[in-house]
Amino acid sequence: MLTTALVLILILPAMGALLAAALPGRPARWVATSSAAAATALALWCVIAVYPGVHRSSLGSLPWLGEQAGRGILGVLLDPLSSVLLLVVAVIGLLTVVYSLPYVSETNRGHSAGPRDQSRYYFWLLFFVASMLGVATAPNFLQLFICWELTTLCSWALISYYRGETSLRAGFKALVMTHVGGVFFLLVLLILFVETRSFEFDAIAGLAPPRKGLVFFFLMVAAWAKAAQVPFHTWLPDAMEAPTPVSAYLHAAAMVKAGVYLMARSVSSGWAMPQGLAILLGAMAVVTMYLALSYYFRQDDLKRLLAYSTIAHLGYVLLGVALGAVGSTTGFRGGVLHIVCHGFGKATLFLCAGAIVYVTGSRSISALGGLARSMPLTATAFFVGILAVTGVPPFACFWSKFMLLAGALELPGPIGPGLLALLLGETLIAFGWLLYIAQKVFLGAPSPAARVPSDPPLAMRATLVVLILGCVVAPAIGIPLVEPLGR
Repeated sequence: MLTTALVLILILPAMGALLAAALPGRPARWVATSSAAAATALALWCVIAVYPGVHRSSLGSLPWLGEQAGRGILGVLLDPLSSVLLLVVAVIGLLTVVYSLPYVSETNRGHSAGPRDQSRYYFWLLFFVASMLGVATAPNFLQLFICWELTTLCSWALISYYRGETSLRAGFKALVMTHVGGVFFLLVLLILFVETRSFEFDAIAGLAPPRKGLVFFFLMVAAWAKAAQVPFHTWLPDAMEAPTPVSAYLHAAAMVKAGVYLMARSVSSGWAMPQGLAILLGAMAVVTMYLALSYYFRQDDLKRLLAYSTIAHLGYVLLGVALGAVGSTTGFRGGVLHIVCHGFGKATLFLCAGAIVYVTGSRSISALGGLARSMPLTATAFFVGILAVTGVPPFACFWSKFMLLAGALELPGPIGPGLLALLLGETLIAFGWLLYIAQKVFLGAPSPAARVPSDPPLAMRATLVVLILGCVVAPAIGIPLVEPLGR
């Protein structure tokens, strides 16, 4: 029964994508909503049914890979780690689809979309959801790689959705830079196949130390490219040419989260990452946080500002993975929990930005002001999103950052307090600047662009209300899921 449900979770959005492509606007929207809702319901049931155990099922073999490597190569896996990503992908995917119903339409002042454009949009969005669900439930590196590359394809199509020169260039840049990570991931598969004749996650433990170090380094490069970490960070701000619901999904639950999930899965399968590489992973995470932070103060585009915030927060997740690799189970759990907590907070912020674009046709910070008078719900949601992503208690990221800070203090010598100071510094500066931007956009006298009649349509408002609740309750869902990790 569980195996059937997990397979349906993958099939439903994929079939919905095909149907949406063949149908005009309104039927395509109905198919998209129904398939995403069904997949989400099944995902919730599967996680509840399996927790806190593990369910793995083989669905097929590839005999030409050899008896050892090919046996049971196709299948599904659900454990506490994959449950975290599965819930984020499914729930935020459904909210993105619902939010898109009025956003991707002829009434959008920023970007109008006709029926055929809507069909194309839902095809790629549902295919994106299906690919990310495949990443979450993949039982081995080979199947994970296939779904990983599918997310690259979907992100390229969605970033390029408007087909303007800027969006086409941004989509191409994202495709090339993230595909670099895919090449390094492919090298990992080749090494594992030659050395171990296995694609299992724990096959890394069977490698000799030099090969193990090389494999972990290649995995780090793959994760950096996918998660827009230094030196691959430039593609993600440019990707803000995508429709805003896509941007929200991309940052909160989709492709960039695949990168950090890859490292979390690799480390948790053996806890045998070489110490030098673990230190490198943590150091690069901190460098990425502060480099992204330095870009905050030069942004007039609200979405680009949020994109740099995402880059910094993905650094938090990778720092947690690095802490786990050097022995801090608390830090590792905090990093994985941050996937959930940041997901709801960042989805809230991006969809608020989408509401602003929908109503005003602008996302320029300097052109906006006083929006709270006409858009009180959007203003409330944006402030809640800031409190959530910066870790103000009791909102979501407080709990994940608390575990990360506690994990840092578990390190010996002066490293722990030094890392604690760096994390608190980034948090305080980010909180101050994002709060300043929120006050500029929503408070004060209304600017000409902000003289709008009301908040956006019902579907968009309902999505914001759900996300506000998610910014509070996400840790209550995520903490039980991360507790078994590292045992």
